[in-house]
Amino acid sequence: MIWREKRILLGILGVLLLANAIFFFTYRVQYENRLKNLDERRQQSEARLVQARATRMTAENRVATYRRVQKDVQEIYTKNWGTERQRLTILIGEVKRLAVASNLGIPKATSYSRTATSQRRSSIPAETVQITFTVHGDYQQVRRLINLLELSDQFVIIDQVSLSSADNQTLTLTLHLKTLFRDTTGAARDL
Repeated sequence: MIWREKRILLGILGVLLLANAIFFFTYRVQYENRLKNLDERRQQSEARLVQARATRMTAENRVATYRRVQKDVQEIYTKNWGTERQRLTILIGEVKRLAVASNLGIPKATSYSRTATSQRRSSIPAETVQITFTVHGDYQQVRRLINLLELSDQFVIIDQVSLSSADNQTLTLTLHLKTLFRDTTGAARDL
């Protein structure tokens, strides 16, 4: 029997086989643990990446919204709040045109007053111009004029309305309108 003659060699081979089996199973368990840890880290990293992408998209949307608002404000500032030189004549012409369209006739007298708003809490330097005029007509004509002023494309605010009657049919309407003009002095700044 060969195994009796080679007992030492077979014993050494058995010990090596046992050591290899222990090492293999230990390494495999550790390897699986390392793989699980790496898998968990990958999943956590992917979750952080998804969250970072969502945060970036939110930030990009906010920036895009801010730029749209800034563009809209700039457009209003340049178009609707033009300088007095750009808009005053157009505004007076519009008021006269609307008075004629309401069958009230052209206002005979118009007065103006000016107030600077750049000294107030406003961050946009502007001037407030008040336009006051008087027209005569019946109730329907007066209503039509006020409605047309409210629907006008011009930036105008009906600040005060005064009505009086000389007889039962004819009303005297005194309108105080306000509008804002960009201040073109050195205090003006771009938005």
